Amino acid sequence: MRNRISAGLCAAGLAVCLSTGAASAKAPSITDLDATARAAGNRIDIATRIGQSIFSEAWPAQISQISANELGSHLIVGVRLWGVKFHHRVTRAEFVDEVASIVEKAFAAAPAAEEVDVWASVPIEVGKSVIVSGDLAKPTIRDVFGLTAHRGESAEQISAKADGATTEDVFWDEEWARAAFKKQEP
Repeated sequence: MRNRISAGLCAAGLAVCLSTGAASAKAPSITDLDATARAAGNRIDIATRIGQSIFSEAWPAQISQISANELGSHLIVGVRLWGVKFHHRVTRAEFVDEVASIVEKAFAAAPAAEEVDVWASVPIEVGKSVIVSGDLAKPTIRDVFGLTAHRGESAEQISAKADGATTEDVFWDEEWARAAFKKQEP
């Protein structure tokens, strides 16, 4: 009975110690809460593990979701960032470094992942009385950056791809990129 209680409380995000006969609980960390709240996909366990790795560090861009989806022997990871309201102003190069670091952390936390997809999205203004859910929904966000990194690519290859050195597996909305980042210091 105690093991079922302990497992249930741990699943709810509380660490429980029943070894002395008296239960004591420790509040989960912000990292654990973020990882759990932002995990999505059919492999929540993997998405949460990736989130614990990624959320252990503060990033300029807000990370809104980490998904892990498995189909047969294929595991694909997705990380969605907000392309607005950075925690502090960043240059395009700093954003590229952030994306490459997030990809590396995701691969390290999910060794079976074949690829990591990273998107940056921005909100779309919609007027009053516009339907934003259901079959007639109008979009409320749009993607302004996208990158697909494949297992086995080096950190340098991922950074070069994220920087736009190639057009393969990367998308930049140039209008967003011109306005989103602070100018690089000479």
